[in-house]
Amino acid sequence: MTTVVLMGPPGAGKGTHAELLAGKLGVPVVSTGDIFRAQVAAGTELGRTAQGYLDAGEYVPDEVTNAMVCDRLAADDARPGFLLDGYPRTLDQAAVLDKLLTDQGRVLDAAVVLLVDQEDLVRRLLHRAKIEHRSDDTEDVIRRRLQVYADQTVPLVSLYGERDLLHEVDGTGDVAEVRERILAVACAIQP
Repeated sequence: MTTVVLMGPPGAGKGTHAELLAGKLGVPVVSTGDIFRAQVAAGTELGRTAQGYLDAGEYVPDEVTNAMVCDRLAADDARPGFLLDGYPRTLDQAAVLDKLLTDQGRVLDAAVVLLVDQEDLVRRLLHRAKIEHRSDDTEDVIRRRLQVYADQTVPLVSLYGERDLLHEVDGTGDVAEVRERILAVACAIQP
């Protein structure tokens, strides 16, 4: 049973590398971004609520995100473990995850964080916005999202470092280079 959190600022490559890391670990990816986008596309109440926050570059409120993640982690495919992409994003969410794992008799095995320079992130996200026509990737929203990450998620890096769970990965360079760094971390994580 392997449980891993994949962290990094918007545009760091979490979505690009999550499947690779999860595949190497033999667990499913649970991506809050994918779940939110599916809810938005389906026009659900959760999707409409989430869309307003996403368009403004803000995090979707914890109570909505926590309920969604707890429900997803109770699914059969997540019993052998999982890789969380985009959760937790706040210290309060980390506390909810800790309680959920304790209630399920599990522990968090690792927190992997992708590190990328802020201006590289802005360039990446602007490029992605052109390709994917994403409403949440304007330059103002991107810079706001990076600030929200710095304010609310970076404290998790310290938390997981203090717990000796943190694996930092240089997320710069081409995809193949970062992939090799991710695979090296996966080997260190596997029980």
